[in-house]
Amino acid sequence: MTIVFNDPVNLMSYVTYVFQSYFGYSRLKSEKLMYEVHEDGRSVVATGSREQMERDTAAMHGFGLWAACRRADQGDS
Repeated sequence: MTIVFNDPVNLMSYVTYVFQSYFGYSRLKSEKLMYEVHEDGRSVVATGSREQMERDTAAMHGFGLWAACRRADQGDS
């Protein structure tokens, strides 16, 4: 899974934009995930193969977001 963490730098609108533009999520889904990041400190934004999650994590880093790739059985903590 790819997890995005809250940070003190990026605007909520920018995080929503990243989720829409990179993952192709709707505005509603992107805003839901952004609010999870903002309010809960993190959100699982994607799941899939290890290779895809590593690509997604690298892409989030490229957008300036704090992200990590973890196996689903590791939880999101």
